[in-house]
Amino acid sequence: MQTDEKFMQLALKEAQDAYEKDEVPVGVIVVAHQRVIARAHNLTELLTDVTAHAEMQAITAAAGFLGGKYLNDCTLFVTLEPCVMCAGALHWAQLGRLVYGASDKKFGYTRQQNLLHPKTEVRGGVLEQECGELLQDFFRKKR
Repeated sequence: MQTDEKFMQLALKEAQDAYEKDEVPVGVIVVAHQRVIARAHNLTELLTDVTAHAEMQAITAAAGFLGGKYLNDCTLFVTLEPCVMCAGALHWAQLGRLVYGASDKKFGYTRQQNLLHPKTEVRGGVLEQECGELLQDFFRKKR
């Protein structure tokens, strides 16, 4: 299995944890030099905080681990394309690379102009089907 897919599998495990807690199932893994330095999932329901997206939790954890606010040597793996808020935070963190699974046609940052840092490399569609199915199943059960 390729490296991106391997790390996205870990992000999917985080998304599954969110699903089991009745949170929107989005999971994140942050990797620096092939080492996982942070992991997170959505906590908006638990914390009653609309900003408690998985990416925001992971940025805070990774910055704490590194002892600095910039993530330019890091790759963030997320199961769903980041929203505008999270893309803005990733911009300010100067993320080195973003890898996401499913696209978000309604709220994804790519609906706007590119909000990421100009040096951030992006790869989308990694394990897209698996990431998308978990989200679809979650929302199907909500309806």
